[in-house]
Amino acid sequence: MKSHTTKSYMKQTITLTLLLLAGAAQADSFTLQSSDIKAGGPLTQAQVFKGFGCDGDNRSPQLSWSHAPAGTKSFAITAYDPDAPTGSGWWHWVAFNIPANVTTLPSNAGNPATGLAPAGIVQSRTDFGTVGFGGACPPKGHGKHRYQFTVHALSVEKLDLGDQVPAAMVGYNLNAHSLGKATLEATYER
Repeated sequence: MKSHTTKSYMKQTITLTLLLLAGAAQADSFTLQSSDIKAGGPLTQAQVFKGFGCDGDNRSPQLSWSHAPAGTKSFAITAYDPDAPTGSGWWHWVAFNIPANVTTLPSNAGNPATGLAPAGIVQSRTDFGTVGFGGACPPKGHGKHRYQFTVHALSVEKLDLGDQVPAAMVGYNLNAHSLGKATLEATYER
C-alpha cells in the first residue's frame, strides 16, 4: 500500500510541476520589441521631450508585441521613469483600450494629433499634465534614468476611464485586470 501511495504522490507532484512550468513558459513568452529603441540602450533625440529645457522630437517609439496571454481582451501601454526625483517616478505615457487584435503601434502614435493610434484608444494625462506621449527629460547632471515601456494584457475589453484620469488611477485599473505584461527598458541622461 505504501508503494502505491508514494507512486501516486510522485505522479501528482510531476503533473503539478509540469503545469507550473508550462504556465511559466507561457508568461515568459509575452514579449515587447521596438524598431526605434533597443533594450538597455539609450533613447534617441526622437524620444526626448520638447520643453522643460529639453529639445527633442517628442515621438513615441514604434512598439510591437507578441505571445499575449490567453484570454487577452485588450492592451494598454505605459512609459515610466522610476528614477525621476519625485518620490513616485514619472509617467511619460499612458494609453489603454487598445483592441486585442492590435499588436503594434507605429512611431509617433503617442501624439493624438497624428491619428496614428488605433480607433478607440484613450491616451490619458501624463505627469507633464497633458495627454499623449511625453519624452525623456531628466534633470541635467542627475545621471542615467531608466525608461520602462510596458505593454499590459488585460482581461477586459475596455477600461471605463477618460483622457483626464491620472496615471495612478489608470495603473490601479491595469493591475486589477492584468493577465500579464512585457517591458522594454531604455535609458537616457543629460
